[in-house]
Amino acid sequence: MLNRFKQELQEIHSFLKNNYREVVVLCTATLFFVLAICRPISSSLVVNYLIYYAIFPFFTILVILKKNPLDFGLRIGDYRLWGFYVAVTVFIAIPVLYIGSLLSSVSHYYTERFNYYVFFTQMVPLLFFWEFILRGFLLFGLKERFKEASILIQMVPFVLLHIGKPEIEILMCIPMGLWFGYIAYRGKSFWPAFITHTFINFTLKYFVNF
Repeated sequence: MLNRFKQELQEIHSFLKNNYREVVVLCTATLFFVLAICRPISSSLVVNYLIYYAIFPFFTILVILKKNPLDFGLRIGDYRLWGFYVAVTVFIAIPVLYIGSLLSSVSHYYTERFNYYVFFTQMVPLLFFWEFILRGFLLFGLKERFKEASILIQMVPFVLLHIGKPEIEILMCIPMGLWFGYIAYRGKSFWPAFITHTFINFTLKYFVNF
């Protein structure tokens, strides 16, 4: 019985040692998602996202993983390649977003009057922190082990974090989550995902309000 227990402990130790980076990235990212919802530090969503989606992952990279944060999607990457992806996405997204803005479920959800100041001072930082933890910390933290499958993994929390929004938007997060992950992976940077996500958010709210 004691030998069996020791053997199991050795197996657990071996598992944690062989998958250390993946365990740290997945467990801490999940923890940060949960804490941001269940244990908000401030009444300001921007402050909460800054702490849970940016500062804590940054700290994890530096202190626990002992890696360079720039390797987690913060570099410009292959901007010629991802610039093409961003341009294509913008071209396709405009008519799709216009049609989507006409749906009653979408227009009834986004009832708040569009405010440029609020968007650029609050929503843009929120999207930046959101993209960093998903298409930066999570995607590039898992890329070394899972390769392209890391695109699939980061899509799951992206979709789940949209629960509560219109059904059509949640469903669209499946292909869009994959696309954001793909252009970040191929472009070696989270910046194209951030730019694209910001454009889509801005354009949809603009169409709904105007």
